[in-house]
Amino acid sequence: MLRPFYFLLLLTLGSAQLSACAQSATDKPAGAPALVQAGQPLPWLDSLLTASPILRLHQVGMSLAYADSARPFYGYQDSKYFTPASNMKLFSLYAGLHLLGDSLPSLRYFSRHDTLFFQGTGDPTLLHGDVPSRRAYSFLLNRPEKMLAYCDIACVTPYGPGWTWDDYGYYFQPERGPFPIYGHTVRFYATPPAPVRAAKGAARPAVAPQSRVRVLPRYFAPLVGPAPASLLTPGLDPDTHVIRALHENRFYVLPTVKKWVDETPFVTSRGLMLRLLGDTLRRATANAPWRPRPALGDSIRTLYGLRVDSLYRRMLRVSDNFLAEQVLLMCSTKIGLRDSLSTGRVIRYARKNLLTALPDPVYWVDGSGLSRLNLVTPRTLTGLLLRLHQELPERRLLSLLAAGGGQGTLRKRYHDAAGPWVWGKTGTLSNNLNVCGYLRTKSGRLVAFTFMNNNHVAESGTMRNEVERVLRQVRERL
Repeated sequence: MLRPFYFLLLLTLGSAQLSACAQSATDKPAGAPALVQAGQPLPWLDSLLTASPILRLHQVGMSLAYADSARPFYGYQDSKYFTPASNMKLFSLYAGLHLLGDSLPSLRYFSRHDTLFFQGTGDPTLLHGDVPSRRAYSFLLNRPEKMLAYCDIACVTPYGPGWTWDDYGYYFQPERGPFPIYGHTVRFYATPPAPVRAAKGAARPAVAPQSRVRVLPRYFAPLVGPAPASLLTPGLDPDTHVIRALHENRFYVLPTVKKWVDETPFVTSRGLMLRLLGDTLRRATANAPWRPRPALGDSIRTLYGLRVDSLYRRMLRVSDNFLAEQVLLMCSTKIGLRDSLSTGRVIRYARKNLLTALPDPVYWVDGSGLSRLNLVTPRTLTGLLLRLHQELPERRLLSLLAAGGGQGTLRKRYHDAAGPWVWGKTGTLSNNLNVCGYLRTKSGRLVAFTFMNNNHVAESGTMRNEVERVLRQVRERL
C-alpha cells in the first residue's frame, strides 16, 4: 500500500532537483543586472549624456555592445559621423592583422655579382628609438657583397591629406617614407649644467650656463645651435625645447637649465637616408635602379623582421602616428602591383574586402588619424571592436591596447585597486576627444564601447574627467 506513495514522493523530489539544476545553470550571479537587449532604453545613460552641462555643448556619440555579441545594444547619435582622430589606428591594425602575417617585411632584395640591390617596404623599425629591430641592420652589415645598392620605389607624399602643416616640427608628425631610418626623428637629451660657485670676491659670469644637449644620431649635431632672439616669441609653447626650420634640417634649442628629452622630425630625402645608412653601417652604399633580371638568375626575396605585435603594441598604446602610417605602407606590399607603396591602395582593398559587414561606410584617408578628413560613426567603430574580439584571443587583444591605470595613454586615469578595467584607444585632436575599446563591468561582463566627443570647448582635463565619469557609471550599472 505504501509503494504508490513512495513512488510519488521520489517523482516529486526528482522534479524539484531537475528544476533547481536547470535554474542554477541559467541564472546570473546574485545581484547581477540582466543583459540589456538591443533597442532596450537606458534612461539613466540618456540622462548622463543629455543633462551634463559639459557634454550638451558639443557633438556626442556613444555605442555599447557586449563583446561576445553580434551588434550594439545601445546607441546615442551612433549613426552620425564624427572625426575619429587616432581611433583610426584600429582600422590600420585590422588591415595589418589580415595582410602582414606574423612578422614585418623589412626589405626586398636580390644579389647580382658583387652588389646587393635592396628596396624599402615601409618597415619603420630600422634603428628606431622605441621599437628597434636589428634584423635589417645585421643583414645589410654582414652581406658578403662589396656594394650595397638602394633602389627607389614610388611612395606616398611625406605628409598625408589634411594634416596640419605647422605640426611639421612636433614629434608626433614625422614624414612617411619607403625606407625609414631612426624613425625619421632626431632625439635631444638635455642635462642641467653643473652648479657654478664663483670664488670669493669674483664677479658672477655674465652669461648663465645652459643645459648641455646631446644629439642622436650624431650626424645632426653640427646642425644644432641656440635659438636666436627672433624665435623667442611671446606665444611660444612653454613645453617647446627645439624648433626646426620649415624646409631644412636646422635645429634651434631654446635656452633652459632643466633636464628634458625631446624628438623632432627631420626633412627626409634619398641622399640623407644613404648618408645615415652608410655612416651607421660603415659600408659603401649607393643608389641604383630596381631592374631584376629573372633570366639571369635574379631571385627577389623578402627579409622579414620584427614580430608584428611589438609594433602594434607601441602603435596603439602610445598612439604612435608614424608607426600607424608605415603599417599601411607595409600592407601595400601584399596587394596589387609591387611597384609602389600606397596608403590609398590598402584603404580601397580594406573597404572592399574587410569592412563590408560594418554598419556604415568609413571615410578613411590615412593610417594614423592625423587628418580631419577621416569620418566614422560610433556604431561602426563598435562593430570593428566586435570583429577584433571575434578574431583575436581576448588576452592578446587587450594586451595591445592602453590600459586604465596601467600603460599608454590611459595610464593616468581609470584607476582601480583591483587592476585595469578599461582597455582602449584614445583619439585626440584640438577640440575632439574620443575613446573606444573594452570595459569590464562590475558584473564581470566585457563591453565594447565607443564614446566620441567632437567640437568641444571645454579644457581637455575637464573633458577627460567627464568621459571617465560616464564610463564609470556604465561599469557600475551594467
